[in-house]
Amino acid sequence: MKKILILFCFVCLFSTTGRSQTVPAKYRELLDNILMHMPAKEPANDLISFAKSMIGIPYRYASSNPSIGFDCSGFVSYVFKNFGISTPRSSSEFSIAGVPVKLENIKVGDVLVFTGTNPRIRRVGHVGIVSSIEGDTIQFIHATSGKAHGVTITKFNAYYKSRFMKAVSML
Repeated sequence: MKKILILFCFVCLFSTTGRSQTVPAKYRELLDNILMHMPAKEPANDLISFAKSMIGIPYRYASSNPSIGFDCSGFVSYVFKNFGISTPRSSSEFSIAGVPVKLENIKVGDVLVFTGTNPRIRRVGHVGIVSSIEGDTIQFIHATSGKAHGVTITKFNAYYKSRFMKAVSML
């Protein structure tokens, strides 16, 4: 929004009726320098803020409806759909969706794909969205049927590492 406002101000300042409406070169450099040093707005930040607004919504098998609850893939698909991003509706389809990302290269907003509750059965059964990365600590937001029994944020701990199958970028 700041970028648009600054650009609008420069265009208004240097536009004249009936004459060329280009920004003089010296001001174009200044504008480019200002825009280059402004932090870029990350779509993942908005996505995670929206996802966090649903913390506490209960777990509900086969649901993607926030008024009654979510299952894991219903939650993930609902969050991405809110931003116009189409995703699979079932957790197993996430194994072939998006762009694969190595775990060491994941970013906030990427989707983690896990086995079901039994890590020895190497079949996709759960998904969540990376919500924060601080040093070696990764957290993800998901709808769980476990102890929290709803939308919650969980550390990517030893249990989830044993269930981890892959990460994909949907952004």
